[in-house]
Amino acid sequence: MSSVFSYEAFTTRNIGFVTEAEQRRLRLATVFVCGTGGMGGACIQALARAGIGRLILADIDRFELSNLNRQVFCFADTIGTPKAEATRDLCLKINPDLDVTVFGPDWTDHAETLIADADVVINGTDDLGASLLLYRVSRNLGRTVIDAYASPLPSVYVTRPQDPMPEERLGYPTAGTAWNALTADQRSEAFLREAEYVMVHSSSRHHVDLSLAGEVIAGTRSRMSFAPMVISTGTLMAYEAIHVVLGRPQSADCRGWFFNLHAGRIERPRNAIVAALLRPLVRRYLKRLAAPAAP
Repeated sequence: MSSVFSYEAFTTRNIGFVTEAEQRRLRLATVFVCGTGGMGGACIQALARAGIGRLILADIDRFELSNLNRQVFCFADTIGTPKAEATRDLCLKINPDLDVTVFGPDWTDHAETLIADADVVINGTDDLGASLLLYRVSRNLGRTVIDAYASPLPSVYVTRPQDPMPEERLGYPTAGTAWNALTADQRSEAFLREAEYVMVHSSSRHHVDLSLAGEVIAGTRSRMSFAPMVISTGTLMAYEAIHVVLGRPQSADCRGWFFNLHAGRIERPRNAIVAALLRPLVRRYLKRLAAPAAP
């Protein structure tokens, strides 16, 4: 086998799913992925293998042992390595011609430049402050953000510049607060609002241990993550990013949808009247669920 890399040979089996002209557009595209661990990492892997030409990666963490269960660029020999750097190195083993720019904790100082340089933004971080920064800057610069919910079911949503951001759509108590000045109460309430949306609009409660979920909501336990769910979610995000680059219709809007792999169906948001009736009931239920686990 020849050791000389050829982009055309590398992507030849893509043709049919995309045209040759579309593949050239993918090669010219830039995607900014903030958070290269679970969902972000799976999305990056799919984009790299699809032939995206340039990736901008940002992550503040290093791989650790508990990441091995789901994060596609975490291996025994990358534990302790900065996530963004290890991800870059492994992506270059997929496509040596890939242009990869890496940022660590200082990425927030360059947020406007990184987002302006990208055709589409992927939110792979689970930090509320970082997410607010991404969305606020992306709106100002006219960029679309692809994201997923903290959910036991794979999910995806696409927020265009003209759409309400999660901060607005879910009613986070963060309006007017700088992204890096959030209080613990604001973070807790925002997470509760997201959990409320997931419970109202999906069957997620049937697919997770609710006693452990209560501990997560109370902040006494780390979020649960499972490889099939995380990797499926990252792949859905990659599809949406490719749709943006190629100008194809999105499968999701800013409200998103959930993929119930247990039942083999897509779960889309309920209508506004049903959601309004369910919301207070779900909110009380979530507070009761979290109460026994609260410190």
